[in-house]
Amino acid sequence: MVATGQLVFGENRVQEAQAHWQAHKDQMPRLKLHLIGPLQTNKALDAVRLFDVIETLDRPKLAAALAKAMDKVGRQIDCFVQVNTGEEPQKAGLPPQEVDGFIAGVRKTYGIEPKGLMCIPPVGEEPAMHFALLRKIAQRNGIAGLSMGMSHDFETAIAFGATHVRVGTALFGPRG
Repeated sequence: MVATGQLVFGENRVQEAQAHWQAHKDQMPRLKLHLIGPLQTNKALDAVRLFDVIETLDRPKLAAALAKAMDKVGRQIDCFVQVNTGEEPQKAGLPPQEVDGFIAGVRKTYGIEPKGLMCIPPVGEEPAMHFALLRKIAQRNGIAGLSMGMSHDFETAIAFGATHVRVGTALFGPRG
């Protein structure tokens, strides 16, 4: 994919990204990596060293770990707040009603200025209402980035203002 000019890639796990990209990152300064899977606080330092964007910021403990890692490495990376728009108990992300307070808190307490919001609508539900909700929360908080939409619904996400879509399945097939 890199040979075709694609330079932005998402990865679900820190260790997988290290295996795929660590050797290439220094040789390809225009390569941009997004962490789109959950991040454990003990992996924050490795994530800050490798990724350009973390799309799964969803709790104060992680914000603290990321802020500490960014200070240690001397590198600021963009963060997106993950919103659990369907309030599904098995999914990561903040419930919509907690997002405004969380954003204010990470700005004030940790000096992290979220660049975007990310969501994954519940399977089997119409995604448009989730994308509309994410856009509304972003507008209310002065946030421009919207990471929403995957291989099966990215057209709808774009219609609702997505700035980032995740289309790995369409490009690479299902995860094995």
